[in-house]
Amino acid sequence: MNEELKQQLEAKAREIRKSIVRMTGAAGSGHPGGSLSAADIVTALYFHEMNINPQEPDWADRDRFVLSKGHAAPVLYAALAERGYFPKEELLTLRKMGSRLQGHPDLNALPGVEMSTGSLGQGLAVANGMALAGKLDQKDYRVYALLGDGECQEGMVWEAAMAAAHYRLDNLTAFLDDNGLQIDGPVEEVMSTKPLIDKWKAFGWHVLSIDGHDMGQILSALAEAKNTKGRPTMIIAKTIKGKGVSFMEDQVGWHGVAPKPEQVTQALAELE
Repeated sequence: MNEELKQQLEAKAREIRKSIVRMTGAAGSGHPGGSLSAADIVTALYFHEMNINPQEPDWADRDRFVLSKGHAAPVLYAALAERGYFPKEELLTLRKMGSRLQGHPDLNALPGVEMSTGSLGQGLAVANGMALAGKLDQKDYRVYALLGDGECQEGMVWEAAMAAAHYRLDNLTAFLDDNGLQIDGPVEEVMSTKPLIDKWKAFGWHVLSIDGHDMGQILSALAEAKNTKGRPTMIIAKTIKGKGVSFMEDQVGWHGVAPKPEQVTQALAELE
């Protein structure tokens, strides 16, 4: 890929990570770990891949993004603010009373949010509906969804997986943020979802496996997904929970705990 583009996207991902740290720190609550692990994927979507217009959030022909793992709202809010959907200053109101930036995304509160999520397992089914509507309306827009690996313990995910393949939703691309950790511990110990690649293939999907922090691999996978016809694509992205912040990386305790002021300072210094 173009080295200049790669560097631009990596710099944007760093800004998004800094916003995640700042807003969860200011809130004193939230989910930094799984937001940081997904930052590169969300950056690639919002700053390269998706056809969107922040000045017209409800534009009928826009591409859609569904954050199925809705507790990772900080990464979505950071991307939307960075892209110009609302002022970046508003990020520091995360989880405050009266804020549009609730603990989980609310489509009725904030421009750019396509679906209210947070109850795990529902996002892929909603993304299916959007993709099917695009087919029926003969629209060219594409639909993207981001799932967590722990979320794949939900049965509804697999119903949606079957349906997407059955309806040949090749305008749908899903990412699986495979960081290996969920709120109660390692996914393998809570309830194993392995073998993920074989499972998604068996459900009729085109499956790609990538390093979810390698911008080149992310963009290549997105290009392949766009060129895949007749079935949806699942991109299984191996990631590190808390990526970019040394004391958070691969630590289950940072799933839903906010950094203290001195930790915010350290994290921001590292992200510089």
